[in-house]
Amino acid sequence: MNTPNNKIAIPRDLGRRNFLNKTAIAGLAGAGLSAGLVGCNKTAGPAATGSPAVATSEPAKSGAVDYSAYEVHPGQLDTYYSFSSGGHSGEVRIYGLPSGRLFKRIPVFNIDCLVGWGITNESKKIMGTNADGSLKYFTGDTHHVHPSYTDGTYNGKHLFVNDKIHGRIARVRLDTMECDKITELPNVQGFHGIFPDKRDPVDEKINYTTRVFCGNEFHIPQPNDGRDLNDPSKYFCLFTCIDAETLEPRWQVKVDGNMDLVATSYDGKLACSNQYNMENGAHYEDMMSIERDSCIFFNIARIEAAVKAGKTFFIGKSKVPVVDGTKSANADPKTALTCYVPTPKNPHGVNASPDGKYYACSGKLSPTATLIEHALVLKWFDGELKEPRDTVVAEPEIGLGPLHTGFDNKGNAYTTLFLDSQIVKWNLEAAIKSFKGDKAAKPVVDRIDVQYQPGHGFTSMGETKNADGKFFLSDNKFSKDRFLPVGPLHPETAQLIDISGDKMKLVADHSVYSEPHDSIIIPRELIRTRQVYDINEFPNAVKDAKECRVERKGKKVTIYLTSQAPTFGLREWTVKKGDEVTIILTNLDKVEDLTHGFAIPNYNINFIVNPQETKSVTFKADKPGVYWCYCTNFCHALHLEMRSRMLVEA
Repeated sequence: MNTPNNKIAIPRDLGRRNFLNKTAIAGLAGAGLSAGLVGCNKTAGPAATGSPAVATSEPAKSGAVDYSAYEVHPGQLDTYYSFSSGGHSGEVRIYGLPSGRLFKRIPVFNIDCLVGWGITNESKKIMGTNADGSLKYFTGDTHHVHPSYTDGTYNGKHLFVNDKIHGRIARVRLDTMECDKITELPNVQGFHGIFPDKRDPVDEKINYTTRVFCGNEFHIPQPNDGRDLNDPSKYFCLFTCIDAETLEPRWQVKVDGNMDLVATSYDGKLACSNQYNMENGAHYEDMMSIERDSCIFFNIARIEAAVKAGKTFFIGKSKVPVVDGTKSANADPKTALTCYVPTPKNPHGVNASPDGKYYACSGKLSPTATLIEHALVLKWFDGELKEPRDTVVAEPEIGLGPLHTGFDNKGNAYTTLFLDSQIVKWNLEAAIKSFKGDKAAKPVVDRIDVQYQPGHGFTSMGETKNADGKFFLSDNKFSKDRFLPVGPLHPETAQLIDISGDKMKLVADHSVYSEPHDSIIIPRELIRTRQVYDINEFPNAVKDAKECRVERKGKKVTIYLTSQAPTFGLREWTVKKGDEVTIILTNLDKVEDLTHGFAIPNYNINFIVNPQETKSVTFKADKPGVYWCYCTNFCHALHLEMRSRMLVEA
């Protein structure tokens, strides 16, 4: 329908979020899970029953928010980097905030012909190959991204990311924004949660990341080699500790239940993961029989002492030591390796507060968040508490479908409500007072609608001791009517919310490609990138155009080649049909941003080399003829003329 001034009329159905809520609840009701949910928040706006009535902050009307305060004008730089997982694209993405501009897509577990990831020999070595040189995996599912720490805050060195499908962990260098290592975890399926430690749990002098902890969501027979296929009693999950420097597994812990997300303490002593399916069931209905699930805590020093003492076992062909962290094997708190803190059924997400005092575990199927005190967990391990549940200091009702929590620097938490399509702001101190019986305490202090159904949510620097309380980013799973339609696969929405004042303000809608999960918001001053490589870092570099040559050893041919705008170091070279050809290409240009590409038609070869960088590819010359090898990355006024010929003799 046309409107005056040729503007498109966008329908705004204010009851749509409420419709989505009711539809979701109806689905839960069909599964017998709606008890305690439907009555908690029947409408979109008001707080849940039992929580204070807080007015909903509706999406800002024109003039209510000074949007110009959040604009990044041409030539200006963003204040923050936002590093986001790319979901089943297998990549990591870099955005600027507050602009929402996409800066870079970092290929990790996926093939990317722009940079040549999964095509060059160097990237294949990192990704992992079969005996014939083909990639072992070329799909991935990145869920969570977390940077390395020094003294409780980000140090700008590394970013760690998981692959849920194939149970892999990858490390990205933040100086080059490129993946430098990938490791497959042994005996793990559904590697979902990930978090680095913030300091060493044993050596007090080491105040930086030394380990990365990996949760395991899908329990499988151990070993998973065809035995015990239909015997769920033989299924279990493993919590894995990875060395942050080598990215190799140090140890694993056998646990009850399926682990979801992971958090770590600021003193290095504990890691934890929220869990569902404490029944260890194999089918959906088997996973819903008991009243509570848990948040499991791992005593890192005790685990490593047990490993050192040889109180371990091994699974299948893996040489990684495993300790028993199940409930039955850890009944005595004074010797226990693990502590299972009961939470409402099917919790989702656990996050540590910036002051290091608390862990917030969201209810998902319960309209609550469970607040667990760090010091009390340590007391339980010392045998000073009767029950693990005694570590819980608050459990406020906050709304329907709570998933993920971020924190500001004023003692407030911000939790995504998937079913309510809201972000709820609640105060930790008030929640604790309310839990103790103070009826005057009002935990929930504000709500704001998002569009629609938020999954993950993050505050700026909220997972460090330097939380700044400026922004919350809500990654929403649906975006109907928010952007120009692009077919059945809609863009998703990252909505930027200003949390610096008493009331939250929705200040921007950013479209994002499917399907983002986790995001980390880091001030730009903490990131120091390189603009030009050091040619000496590459052992096979061709350091001068005069060194360009062709070397043959039997059927193996190596082409040593340089690029320097606007030419390649060789005009042409000749190989024979059936030769195994390796091309080693070095970019001799030293000018920042002067990147060259290299492509060969009909051979699936396409990659780039940045200034002073070297990459190589290997392939079989199985098609006779003339093949123009050309630069794919615009580099010079004579860019189109930047070509060489590969001549393949029959």
